[in-house]
Amino acid sequence: MFASFGRLLRVQCAHRAAWSSRAFHSGSRLRAVAAPAVGSYDPKDGEHVLNSPSELARRISAKVLPKIPRPDVQKVVMVGSGGLSIGQAGEFDYSGSQALKALSEEGVQAVLINPNIATWQTSHQLASEVYFLPITADYVAYVLEKERPDGILLTFGGQSALNVGIELDRMGVLERLGVKVLGTPIRTLEVSEDRDLFVQALKDNSTEIDIPVAQSTAVSSVNAALAAAETIGYPVILRSAFTLGGLGSGFANDPDELRDLSAKSLSLSPQVLIERSMKGWKELEYEVVRDAADALHRQNTIICCNMENFDPLGTHTGDSIVVAPSQTLPDDEYHMLRSAAIKVIRHLGVVGECNIQYALNPTSREYCVIEVNARLSRSSALASKATGYPLAYTAAKIALGHTLPELPNAVTKTTTACFEPSLDYIVTKIPKWDLAKFSSQVNREVGSAMKSVGEVMAIGRTFEESLQKAIRQVDPRWKGFEVYIEPEDLDKALSRPTDMRLFAIAYAMYNKNYTVDQVHDLTKIDKWFLYKIDNIVQTHHALKAAGSIENIDFELMQRAKRMGFADVQIADLVSTTEDIVRAARKSLGITPFVKRIDTLAAEFPAHTNYLYTTYNASEHDVEFDEHGTMVLGSGVYRIGSSVEFDWCAVTCARQLRDMGKRTIMINYNPETVSTDFDEADRLYFEELGFERVMDIYELEQSQGVIVSVGGQLPQNIALRLKTSGVQVLGTDPEQIDTAEDRHKFSSVLDSIGVDQPEWTEVTTLDAAKAFAAKVQYPVLIRPSYVLSGAAMNVVYEESALEYNLSAAASVSPLHPVVITKFIDGAQEIDVDAVAHNGQLLVHAVSEHVENAGVHSGDATLVLPPFSLSPGDLARLKTIAEKVAAAFKISGPFNMQIIKTQDAQLKVIECNLRASRSFPFVSKVLGHNFIDTATKAIVGEHVPGPVDIMAESRDYTSIKVAQFSWTRLGGADPFLGVEMASTGEVASFGKDVYEAYWASLLSTTGFKIPKANSGILIGGDISTPEMPGIAKRLVDLGFKLYCSSPEVEEFLNDIQYVSAKRIFFPTKDKRKLREVFDEYDISCVINLAKTRGSSFTDEDYVARRNAVDFGLPLLNNARTADLFVESLARKIPQGGLRKYTEGRIPSEVRSWREFVGHRA
Repeated sequence: MFASFGRLLRVQCAHRAAWSSRAFHSGSRLRAVAAPAVGSYDPKDGEHVLNSPSELARRISAKVLPKIPRPDVQKVVMVGSGGLSIGQAGEFDYSGSQALKALSEEGVQAVLINPNIATWQTSHQLASEVYFLPITADYVAYVLEKERPDGILLTFGGQSALNVGIELDRMGVLERLGVKVLGTPIRTLEVSEDRDLFVQALKDNSTEIDIPVAQSTAVSSVNAALAAAETIGYPVILRSAFTLGGLGSGFANDPDELRDLSAKSLSLSPQVLIERSMKGWKELEYEVVRDAADALHRQNTIICCNMENFDPLGTHTGDSIVVAPSQTLPDDEYHMLRSAAIKVIRHLGVVGECNIQYALNPTSREYCVIEVNARLSRSSALASKATGYPLAYTAAKIALGHTLPELPNAVTKTTTACFEPSLDYIVTKIPKWDLAKFSSQVNREVGSAMKSVGEVMAIGRTFEESLQKAIRQVDPRWKGFEVYIEPEDLDKALSRPTDMRLFAIAYAMYNKNYTVDQVHDLTKIDKWFLYKIDNIVQTHHALKAAGSIENIDFELMQRAKRMGFADVQIADLVSTTEDIVRAARKSLGITPFVKRIDTLAAEFPAHTNYLYTTYNASEHDVEFDEHGTMVLGSGVYRIGSSVEFDWCAVTCARQLRDMGKRTIMINYNPETVSTDFDEADRLYFEELGFERVMDIYELEQSQGVIVSVGGQLPQNIALRLKTSGVQVLGTDPEQIDTAEDRHKFSSVLDSIGVDQPEWTEVTTLDAAKAFAAKVQYPVLIRPSYVLSGAAMNVVYEESALEYNLSAAASVSPLHPVVITKFIDGAQEIDVDAVAHNGQLLVHAVSEHVENAGVHSGDATLVLPPFSLSPGDLARLKTIAEKVAAAFKISGPFNMQIIKTQDAQLKVIECNLRASRSFPFVSKVLGHNFIDTATKAIVGEHVPGPVDIMAESRDYTSIKVAQFSWTRLGGADPFLGVEMASTGEVASFGKDVYEAYWASLLSTTGFKIPKANSGILIGGDISTPEMPGIAKRLVDLGFKLYCSSPEVEEFLNDIQYVSAKRIFFPTKDKRKLREVFDEYDISCVINLAKTRGSSFTDEDYVARRNAVDFGLPLLNNARTADLFVESLARKIPQGGLRKYTEGRIPSEVRSWREFVGHRA
């Protein structure tokens, strides 16, 4: 009996068999591949027959497999990833939340350290204690000393957590406190992160490992890098150790390029690897799961998913289009890489989940390992969502000593975690870049250093369907694979990839008749993908040739929908409207089918709630009898809409379920918690456009749709949904439209007596000049037709007005420009609130540190406010009450208000939806605003009004923006009215100085200036705060340097201040680096009022090189003033000293200790 059972167990846990996730591969028809026979067995009389593989495996593991000792842990610290940045984004909120669920199930007390207040994992539903503190070795050591845990988890917080864990081990803290590292051991983490050790490990002659790696040399100086490159031969790729997302990496074709690149990289990392370039090879990834018992019997390692990059090697995988499973590998190559992956992971000793990346020569079987991430990663989140396999949850269980055969698959419930996923669909990931926001200064070419801020995941039954869905998900303005750019140098646009290369391919194939071979020769993209794209092109031509909707018959309509064409895309091609196409399609009986993701390619019965739609099917996998409430998620993470809206969507869905309502979540972002399989009764991994939302609403016969918790994207279709007969819950979409129409909104404010700055809409340059002359400069201009980029600017004089309007191409009735009086020196305030039927229920008032002129998403927010009077708070509440009543708000809303120097309050913006600060105010004030908003939206269990701002608090919290300037080469690190940050962090303290100190140190990469070092100071000498900042820095022992004679003269006129002007080579980065080193400059304070006008502008060069050299940059007068004062208060307390045993700073307190009850 056990022989037969043992064979089945090995099918589940040992090497991949033919029925694995390769089910959907190139050159084959869509199919699910049957599992192989595992031997037949006829039960004897009275013998129990097992009903599922899961039950079987658990019984076998209990009787046959060797036991491994489980770590005895009662309390575990988990280190989070901190603020979202390019290369380390929301995927770690998802993976960390999964890990906390696993700990909770095991009865383990979880202590979380993560300053990212916008995340779901910091919401206290899962962790016993949450510390909003910097992810640094010092602060984590203080928490360990205070909490005295039994174990620590380092693999769920990205690179930040990994680096901290390695440093804690080197400091001896973990050993001294008796803290076990759970899961993958520290030595394995070190080997995977240290490029030299990693290469040595894979070429270890004392074992049989000998896995091919690229010829490379690890170096720690520029000269050593140059010497290594001479030996290897150009071109080379430089990779930084201990960094994320390819930070500091790049290709060098000659010594000059390598000299510049290595100097920059070595300022960000102590070690770099000079490696043979394999640009143009295929790039592939395998996600591997292994438990500790595998070391004993070599059966407990599985491949969860393999993925293939659409873009060849040379583009960072985070910036590549990725498909899962791989499409162009023959089976022998697939298994060759699979076997190597298992061999490598066993040799390194990974316990949990990891990712291995390969380069594969497209013309031979030559391959080499690029890197191994011995932790949960961006690719892990994608693989988890692509397959339905809960990787992070499983990895956490393994870290606690469980084995794969004994863990049930949390999605299917019918198989074990040792069952390798099998796919009968194809997934396409496309990155989201926001490079247009940073004007022409940013280099838009993509390479080995990641630049994208988010990603989407589309599911289809053909590559064509999946690709076109993904394109629309990235940007709602894009309707599919169409022409959106017309490059002047097309061959360059194809051969040197940018964020828009996919549309350069479209232009080449649609407009210039490039063949598949021509495109392949220039891009090195595999022809399989290009032939699939050509199918889209041919269908496009067929639709265009039809000429009208009446000429599109059943076959052509079905072909178009199966190729992923949207109704609006078809409408454009036949010159009609989306509604007409929709009606015609439905009249032909062509509607999408709903299919399940069950991880098993339908080979075993599994009733999951993880769904997608496709036209490449003939029946539904589900019944539509639940009539749930739909919650529209936030879509792709981008600048201006990030993880905070996922927190809102998850909180809303959970509250609905607590109220006994069935929930339907729609989202397509694989980095989110909202797309976790157990956060809603039904999850549609789908587009958030009008067409798909209507399809799902009609199929599900939903009770209503909530559009106000997912940011701007759901709001944009609210009115159209209502006019199409959808029950939009909460605030009336017509009121939403009124608030977003500048003319209507202003009229409403006038009617209720709420003040606003003067504004007008102009269609000529003369009218713009006349308005500016009337209200007097400065003015804020915003071309209404500009949807991205540097659309908004504050201008201080007529010449700047002319420049900005001429740069906006034209001013005409078709392109109006909104001009508003900009009130210099005004204080900005955020009001977040919830109302029901126009009655204010709860509100929060946050004060900006920066004056008006810095986007609220980039601003430093203080709560409770530190300078507003009780009279100010009363007037702000009155404004909120008037606005709620005027717009009959039922649900969340947010206002930005300025307080002028003569104490007038003026509304500058109002959004009738949740804002990015809702998680912040909810957690700081201990009142969940979205719980209240959800009750108001559905009109059930609505609480009475409460004024939580009237309560006194003995703590302060400050929210600070997280920027990713290091990733955006050339971008000007300047704060203005256009948002630039990619994330946020927040910390608590007994006062504003303590809270700001911890918050600023929580931002990734911020380093405290060294004692007695140099500080480069510059900018506008009319800034009122500059004298006080300079004097305090000198008092603290810092040396002041500047590049401008004007600034030098100004500073030296201040009593007790001495400043030295230094040689400042604005055109030579290497010489500038030498200058910074010569004067020991460890911080840059630049208080310029306007952006740099050129690449040689001294203020721009100072800001840009602070970022490039890894130095702290303070670029706003009020935050610089606050930092210097915080530093002055911290230094006497030993604030510049490293971790000292027994000296726990006062800010090292948990959320519960500060706030006192659950949010």
